[in-house]
Amino acid sequence: MKLNELRDNEGATQRKKRIGRGPGSGKGKTGGRGIKGQKSRSGVAIKGYEGGQMPLYQRLPKRGFNKPNRKAYAVVNLGLIQKFIDDGKIDAKADITEDALVASGLVRRKKDGIRVLAKGDFTAKANISVTGASKGAVEAVEKAGGSLTVTTPAAAE
Repeated sequence: MKLNELRDNEGATQRKKRIGRGPGSGKGKTGGRGIKGQKSRSGVAIKGYEGGQMPLYQRLPKRGFNKPNRKAYAVVNLGLIQKFIDDGKIDAKADITEDALVASGLVRRKKDGIRVLAKGDFTAKANISVTGASKGAVEAVEKAGGSLTVTTPAAAE
């Protein structure tokens, strides 16, 4: 078999019906849209309308809600903090605060605080103080000989 011998199965493809090309085409004049009315016009679609039947999006139950006063934290993994320390963008000898993480470019903005997660290896002996941290992250930093303190966020005025 050669590339030029490749062919679709018989009947697998059909030619596109060219509508509005005269009465002999079988789809001339109104082009299969009937006469007058919203559906005969171009650029009109009745979305979600099911002929008077209750539409699917209204038949399904509503689920859940969005908490209006929820906190959004900027998330940082320990592996990334270690990488920035290795690259010299963060000084491990000084206390690593949320402001230091933003200044280094590791976090774009603080949002409601920064939360540290335990993904990645952490070997630097560093003191980190952030708004939130997972148990695994606290254990990993203490195992490396540092400390991770969780501070309460300042109340928004």
